[in-house]
Amino acid sequence: MVRKLPRAALLAALAALPFTATIAAATPQQGSGVAWDIVEGLTTEIGPRIAGSEAEARARAWADAKLKALGFSNVKIEPFKANVWQRGPEHAKLTAPYQQPLAITALGFSVPTPADGLTAEMVYFPTLAALEAAPAGSLKGKVAFVDHAMRRAQDGSGYGPYGNVRRSGPSIAAQKGAAGIVIRSAGTDSHRNPHTGATVWAEGATPIPAGAVSNPDADLIARIAQRGKPMQIDMTLMGKPNPGAPSGNVVAELPGRDPSLPIVLVACHLDSWDLGTGAIDDASGCAIVTAAALAAQKDGKTLRTIRVLWSGNEEMGMNGQGGGTHYAEMHGDEPHAVAMESDFGADNVWQVKNNFAPANKALADKINAALWPMGIVPHAGPADGGADVGAIIAKQKLAVVDLGQDGMHYFDLHHTPDDTLDKVDPATLQQNVDAWTAVLKVIANEPGEIAEGVGE
Repeated sequence: MVRKLPRAALLAALAALPFTATIAAATPQQGSGVAWDIVEGLTTEIGPRIAGSEAEARARAWADAKLKALGFSNVKIEPFKANVWQRGPEHAKLTAPYQQPLAITALGFSVPTPADGLTAEMVYFPTLAALEAAPAGSLKGKVAFVDHAMRRAQDGSGYGPYGNVRRSGPSIAAQKGAAGIVIRSAGTDSHRNPHTGATVWAEGATPIPAGAVSNPDADLIARIAQRGKPMQIDMTLMGKPNPGAPSGNVVAELPGRDPSLPIVLVACHLDSWDLGTGAIDDASGCAIVTAAALAAQKDGKTLRTIRVLWSGNEEMGMNGQGGGTHYAEMHGDEPHAVAMESDFGADNVWQVKNNFAPANKALADKINAALWPMGIVPHAGPADGGADVGAIIAKQKLAVVDLGQDGMHYFDLHHTPDDTLDKVDPATLQQNVDAWTAVLKVIANEPGEIAEGVGE
């Protein structure tokens, strides 16, 4: 038996609770230090920062002021123009065989449907391969739906093959005559949040409206398809290309003791998708590399200069118009030694890879020894940096160190409305900073040549 307090007594008891306790219970977790200040500030004061937008421009100004305030030198904004994309109104529903609303988002570089929507038969394909096998012209006037559910992996490796549904599926559907395409989101969550992201139109493909539905909605569509009843969709996706829009990088340095030595480059990307506030993708990365660069020089200048790159237009820069490409064009003649990138959220670093030449085995051993006490262990496999440093790595054949974060939950949040500050754990964010600091203290103080090779 549960004894209930009289209402008056209950209200009196609640009133006796300290007001501060009530506030504390409702206040989300708070971190401290440089990294937390960057993530919190960028997501609170700027928020979503889609490439080419006024918000991305404000983010560049914010970054410029923040890096100067933190004591970086040679801080500058390096503008460029890019062909990007802007979102418009979007909604969708199944109209047959059952009436069902769908949680949908347009994919970057989708073209708009007619203003009053696109209503068409929807044809189910279980995989991208099944869509590729469809006869030419068989989808004329129809909307393709491609399933192909992504699975979790600690290293995030599933994003490559499953993400291809988003990257190339729309072009394939267009080449089969489709009037539009809808895909299962490239994500691992079961929330009713669709995942956005850019598609890449193949040469000769005529762009069509392209969207992604949440995983629960994809499950619904798959169940209906199994019943063998024709499906019909009514969707409105009004996003459209935004050619020649302004973007830009923000670059800053912590000068080293020997300016004649090639620099160490650490990078992140400043832009984000517009559904969330870009906390894990990639405000966290900018916070990590910036805080680590400062921590590496806390007790005095490192031997080499450490340069920080906050890149623009990473999310839609696959057409060669991203900030990484612009950086290589601007700085390709300046000697670099190593390039590193953080763009995988803020969960714990658990592995390290490098592509050092055999002559740099001792350097790799120093890095591994510095990380070992943190439980971060070396792994074989390619170390490639990422989109923000890929162009300069290719141009100068640079050495690379990759610090691999735990990706088991990253694709629950990636490119969704859930990419917000509350998903960043201050403790794991700081673990990233500590790991990056340990590596930078080693490589930025290495006096000898650091050369590209085959790695571990």
